[in-house]
Parts: sequence; structure tokens; C-alpha cells
Amino acid sequence: MFGRRKDDVFLKLQKLLEPFGITRFTTDGWGAYERHIDTEKHHVGKENTQKIESKHINLRTRIKRFMRRTICFSKTEQMHDLVIGLCINRYEFGQAL
Repeated sequence: MFGRRKDDVFLKLQKLLEPFGITRFTTDGWGAYERHIDTEKHHVGKENTQKIESKHINLRTRIKRFMRRTICFSKTEQMHDLVIGLCINRYEFGQAL
């Protein structure tokens, strides 16, 4: 989900995550998270930041479409969604599609 850290963007993200059965959220305590996540499911902290940021840098490195100066840069949101999904399926779940 792309967007600013506002309530409507978080609610869209939360709706996208529902099918995965996520039971715990670790956030930085931003207001939208505090308002929309139950306190027993919400943890505020940076303990997992290094692991998460490592995955993000690997994703950005593998997907050159995010870099405007490359030949394969795409402007459409649909192409970004497709490429990100394929990359996540490949590197997180081992399913090359």
C-alpha cells in the first residue's frame, strides 16, 4: 500500500492484510495505528526494524523499476503492483510465477 501515514491509507492496508490472518502489529506508534489496532495486538518498538529494513533494501535492489533513471522504470501503479507481487512471491515464498 502506497500513501501517506493517514487513517484511510492504513485502513486500506489493514483490509489487504486481513486474508493473511496477521495477529500482531509492530509499529512506531503513529496516531493512525494507535486508533485502529487493538492494544493486545499492537506493539510499539524498533526491535524488528533491522530485519524489516533489510527486506526493504533487498526488494529495492531487486526491483529496478523503482529507480527513475533506469531503462525499465515504469510510471503505472499497476505495473509496480505486479512486479512487487512477483518479487515477493519469488523471494519470500519461493514460488516463481
